[in-house]
Amino acid sequence: MMCDLFFGSINLFTVPTSDPLFATILYDIRLPKTITSIMAGSGLALSGLLMQSLFRNPLAGPYVLGISSGSSLFVAIATMLVSSAQFSPIYMVGKSIISLFSVIGALFVTFTILLISRKNKSNVILLLIGLMFGQILGALQGFIEYISNPNDLKTFVIWGMGQVGNTTRDDLWLMIPICVTTVAASFFFVKSLNAILLNEQYAQNLGINIQRLKMAIIIITAILVGIITAFCGPIAFIGMSTPIATRLLFKTSHHLHQMTFCILMGACVMVTADLICQLLSSSIMLPINTITTLIGSPIVLYLLFKSKINMI
Repeated sequence: MMCDLFFGSINLFTVPTSDPLFATILYDIRLPKTITSIMAGSGLALSGLLMQSLFRNPLAGPYVLGISSGSSLFVAIATMLVSSAQFSPIYMVGKSIISLFSVIGALFVTFTILLISRKNKSNVILLLIGLMFGQILGALQGFIEYISNPNDLKTFVIWGMGQVGNTTRDDLWLMIPICVTTVAASFFFVKSLNAILLNEQYAQNLGINIQRLKMAIIIITAILVGIITAFCGPIAFIGMSTPIATRLLFKTSHHLHQMTFCILMGACVMVTADLICQLLSSSIMLPINTITTLIGSPIVLYLLFKSKINMI
């Protein structure tokens, strides 16, 4: 975090603290960007863990199951069809509308995947359905991009590559309370998640309402993915690879430990990816999806070549 704040195209250690440039770069540019990276990484990692526990599938995640695609489609509708950001005279209201659309898109896809999972219990079929659903939503998004005007299209395409540097201090007043509240709420379901991993019947015998648990996990995941996607774009691999890495490294099945490790590791991965992005080029800010994919892909490949990863 300290490296992300002080190193980049301008090394703040070489800038006097009395220089106005120091305060501008640190407080107006890098601090919001670093906090956004922490919120995005921890939120997506936790969402991926909750999805994998809910569907009992180590390959489940917001990006793979099409949840991020649903958020992207609804953001495209908000920005290129409704043009909510320009429609509202109040900046925060415009951002709130985009965030709301993003959450609605995430909820829509998650509920659809959950309904399908009730009919078909196969993990492989569920993953294929999620991938196909993502392709369908991507096609609808492509149609919206095709009929939109060039200025809105350029803004949306850059957003879709993944950026944490576009968040301002005003945005944090909306992003931080939502992320912190939903992350804290997820810890109330630790015992229920531990039980449901063993067996749904076993969890019901313990007095756990399975449908209420699934509904709560869906709402938490959709809000987290939706708000992060609205401000940062669809970030790939963090939601799927971080829970896998925590299970491989710490070899624990207890959700209290897994959730804590996922939050910390997701934040570390995103901050590191952001640091790499700003160190690789002094003239432009690279899309963070480029780095997260390079980090996450080897972990996913390792999963595919292993015989099995025990979810319990």
